[in-house]
Amino acid sequence: MGDLIPFRRKRARNQVLPAYRWQGLSLRQRLSRFLSGLRPFLLLAILLLIWPAVDPALVEPPSFLSSAPESVRGDFTRCGPGRGVNCVVDGDTFKLGERKVRIVGIDAPEMHPSRCAEEARQGEAATAHLQRALNQGDWSMTGRIGGPQDRYGRDLRSLGRDLPDGSIRSIAEEMLASGTVRRYSGGLRGGWC
Repeated sequence: MGDLIPFRRKRARNQVLPAYRWQGLSLRQRLSRFLSGLRPFLLLAILLLIWPAVDPALVEPPSFLSSAPESVRGDFTRCGPGRGVNCVVDGDTFKLGERKVRIVGIDAPEMHPSRCAEEARQGEAATAHLQRALNQGDWSMTGRIGGPQDRYGRDLRSLGRDLPDGSIRSIAEEMLASGTVRRYSGGLRGGWC
């Protein structure tokens, strides 16, 4: 064998260690160390800010990114054989003419097919509530500029009803308040059973 190489260099007996790890570093070195410690948190914050932009069904677009409101009035029935125009598919989807529209920001229990009897019951309640909401009078739809669609080809729209005081009541918020739907959280879905 040869000479052993020490793993750590020995300190001279008279060498003084800095009492604080930042002591003796230049401002640039201090900033570099500080930012390197924050890097994972900054990346997480950026991802959380980008997520709504990636999934347009997640949040309503801000007004400067919204299309012009499209006024709607009609009698909505339940979708089924022979009833494919102005009908409600489930608690977050309806048909308007030949278009299928998905309401932005909410997630309703599945009806076609449901996974259990409880989901079917909740889905029926959500569908009936949406049908009542759409039949209560005039309302308008807005979407993100460029008219995004989800992976099923449904138009993603925000629905609002003009109130006499000039404000707009969100139909999605009305559905959430009823307890028949929950907030849409991207692809992360909990079960309804």
